[in-house]
This record gives sequence, structure tokens and C-alpha cells, in this order.
Amino acid sequence: MYVSVDYHEIKNWQKIRQLQNLLDLSTPPKNLYFRGVWNPKLFENCVAVVGSRRMTDYGQRAVEKIIPQIVAQRKTVVSGFMYGVDQYAHLICCESGGKTIAVLGWGIDEKLSREDLKLAKKIIDCGGILLSEWKSQKPTHWTFPSRNRIVAALSQEVIVVEAALHSGSLITARIANRLNRVVWAVPGPITSRTSVGTNKLIADGKAKMWLGVASKTSLLQSDDPILQILDMEALTADELGRKLSLPIAEVGAKLSILLVSGAILEKGGKYYIADVS
Repeated sequence: MYVSVDYHEIKNWQKIRQLQNLLDLSTPPKNLYFRGVWNPKLFENCVAVVGSRRMTDYGQRAVEKIIPQIVAQRKTVVSGFMYGVDQYAHLICCESGGKTIAVLGWGIDEKLSREDLKLAKKIIDCGGILLSEWKSQKPTHWTFPSRNRIVAALSQEVIVVEAALHSGSLITARIANRLNRVVWAVPGPITSRTSVGTNKLIADGKAKMWLGVASKTSLLQSDDPILQILDMEALTADELGRKLSLPIAEVGAKLSILLVSGAILEKGGKYYIADVS
């Protein structure tokens, strides 16, 4: 039996009963340390969202679609606090008004970089916590798989957004399968290395295909050539102008109207079809 240790604030750790899911593990953590304010409700219904450290634009858009749906269902987002999909999942969760648990692959008292510290504070300010099974432990090649088992065990469902063939996210999925958790994988382009792992999970029957529940705006039913092109790929205004053989000023005006209408989104200079729940 493990004990949960409050390294910073909460003293009444004997009442922490909502972590029984961790006892499903063959080697549950002996200790747990956390930063933030302990909230038992955080652990009642958790969904892990994990993925590649080399997040692509496609993965980013998938996270932006997945996380608000989880938050709307009042579920807690769990992830591993590494750059890429994990940290972006934490960030979008906070920006969507949700709460998230960041399971660290190192000790709770390890110093964070400036950007990591900024995200950690945001997570705590939003009612989430940082969680680790170590007080003092440097990140090493074995600490991250150890962290992954906690991510999987805490969650009722695991969604893998992007994963290369030997990604650590596949370890999380494998553990989740062993623990009889529901595993989802976002299908990706067959030309993308970061989708090889997710596509293989689906092909091997190790994960359900996550396609989302949102439907595209009804404006896609129109004959608007910009919407039709953007339905296939994200493009800049210049690229749209070249494809449509239209002056950039005219394309810009049309894009402005579509942005205001909510039919499209702009990020990093590229325009995307907007999905609505």
C-alpha cells in the first residue's frame, strides 16, 4: 500500500482515497508529492491526453479540438508536462476553464525552466496540481516510463494525439490497455512520422479511432472556393491567392468576412476550417 505525502500544503493525507486507481498497478508508487491545492474531485473522472514532443500543426489542432470537449464534460485532463502535445494539452485545458493534473517525470523539488514554471503556475492557478512520485529525482531515461504508468492508471480514458513508432506515448497506451482503460488514438497522415504510432495502434486494434464529435460549419455546404480549399489543407493568404488566381487584397477581404463569421480560424499566418461542437 502506498501513502500519499503532501510535500507543500495539505496535511490530511490519510483522507486521500480517490487514488485507488493507482492500486491497479503491479508496482504502485510508494509516495506521492504534489504542488498546488489538493482537491479530491480532480481524480473522480480523468482523461489522459498524451502525444509527441514533436507536435505538428495537425497535432496542435487536434489538441485544440479534444481538450474543450473534455472540459465541457467536467473531466480532468491528465498529461505528462513535457513539451509538445503534453504541455499544450495542459495549456489549452487552462485556457478552456478546465483543471489538469501534470504528472512529472522528475522529482517535485526539481527547479523548472522559466517557461515550464510559467505553465506550472498557470496549472495551479486554474485549480490543478503538479504530481510526482519522487521528492528529489533528476529526469532520466527510466523516470518517464515510470511517470507514464501513473498517467495511465489515474485515467479512465487515454487519448493519444500523435506518436512516432517508438514514442513514450505508446508506453502509456500499452499500460492503459493492460489496466483495461479505454484507449483512443487520433488517426494522422500516412506521410507523417508522428502519426505512425497512432495509426498502428488503430490498425492493431489497440485503440479506438478518435474522430471527434464536432461537425463542420454549415458554410462548408456553400460553393465558396476558399472554404472548399481550406477544407483540404491550411494555407496562408498568399497561397490562397495563387491557387485561386485572385489579388491578395480580394482574398484578404474574403478571409476577414469568414473570420468574423466563425467559419475559419487563423493561426501562425495560416487559415483553417473552424470546427464547432
